[in-house]
Amino acid sequence: MRLPLIGILRGVTPGEAVAVGEAAIAAGISTLEVPLNSPDPLESIRCLVEALGDRALVGAGTVLGVDEVRAVHAVGGRLVVSPNCRPDVIEETRRLGMQSWPGVLTPTEAFDALDAGATGLKLFPAVQVGVEGMRALRAVLPNGTRLYAVGGIGAAEFAAWRAAGVDGAGLGGALYRPGQSPEQVGEQARALVAAWRAADGEA
Repeated sequence: MRLPLIGILRGVTPGEAVAVGEAAIAAGISTLEVPLNSPDPLESIRCLVEALGDRALVGAGTVLGVDEVRAVHAVGGRLVVSPNCRPDVIEETRRLGMQSWPGVLTPTEAFDALDAGATGLKLFPAVQVGVEGMRALRAVLPNGTRLYAVGGIGAAEFAAWRAAGVDGAGLGGALYRPGQSPEQVGEQARALVAAWRAADGEA
């Protein structure tokens, strides 16, 4: 079963994307996004899909428009993550058969995203809302809504967020920073996976 963790490879380059992705997958993080403000992001996504697409869900982050959704789909991406809630982006993502994770901060944005067909919700920036704010939002969301915390969340915070009802997390700088080696990423990924499993009550 895929862990509810999204590896955010912001700043990764096509030449290193596969090795970094391999390191994350080996540790148990098999959902990977390359933000579109990375160097040559579509080529990195293409490389990841070709090399790792049978073992990972690969796509793009920081997707802001419908044309970008189509470009991600064209290179084989199957995941679209955004920092904001744009119903037209969500609808096009779903029309093309991809997962849609829009960014929300308020109940209004959350329900607009769900109405447009979002696969799940990215609470962003989670550090701004905090655990109590997330708990209040969670209380009004429909049963079964998947809510991931992204932004300022790392291993030390997993237990509090998981106990409050968050379903998963997006991992940025805690997992990967530009210039880090695959070995560094693997070590960080293993620590994050262990912390998530502990927060989730797994041995």
